[in-house]
Amino acid sequence: MLFTSPTFATELNITVTNIDTSRGGNIVVMIFGEEGFPKNHALALLTATKKVLSNTMVFTFLINQPEVAIKVLHDENGDGKVTKNWTGIYPKDGLGFSNDQKIALTGPPNYLKSKIRFVAPKNEATISIIY
Repeated sequence: MLFTSPTFATELNITVTNIDTSRGGNIVVMIFGEEGFPKNHALALLTATKKVLSNTMVFTFLINQPEVAIKVLHDENGDGKVTKNWTGIYPKDGLGFSNDQKIALTGPPNYLKSKIRFVAPKNEATISIIY
């Protein structure tokens, strides 16, 4: 008898709030496994970009993993990167992370504190951008 594991698939709706529409640009939502989170955007499992149109925007993904971490970037200049402020250390662009994680003096949030687990066929997350 052959046993196979069932394919895991769930819809994830991400509501991004606190968007400063006066800054223009794009909102970029990145879905990560542990590898690359949160700095290496090329390792994101899924990415979606939408032009800033309102202070709240919704993104929908089909996820095939039981847990992920989410990063949201308000990419004002459209280069797909986090622009630093005058210090060269802290971000100028707005950022948001799953589980309300924030950038601290010790650096960006880690995957273990940011990951969310899925338990139902449909899941939701709300991420507020911090400027």
